[in-house]
Amino acid sequence: MTHDETAKAAQELAKARKKLDDEFVEVRKSLGDVHVAYEAVNQAEADDNLHDLLKALEKAAKEARDGGIVGSGANDHRRALKKYIDVRDRPTPL
Repeated sequence: MTHDETAKAAQELAKARKKLDDEFVEVRKSLGDVHVAYEAVNQAEADDNLHDLLKALEKAAKEARDGGIVGSGANDHRRALKKYIDVRDRPTPL
């Protein structure tokens, strides 16, 4: 592998890693809503509407997984992870 090819492969790996890290941060941010909704369910009492609280928790989890109006949630992270692993594990010609 030439120096240019090595540099290009390293650059591609760094780009894939940055995308993976960025997507991870976005998913972690969306998990905040899941934690808030979970705590509302966890702290509910007998006279609270558990159905609606659980529905809000499901919605928050779905948005973290699938994304909302903008972004694709954990789906983008899954794609970025696959790309990173593919680039990282690509065989290097001698």
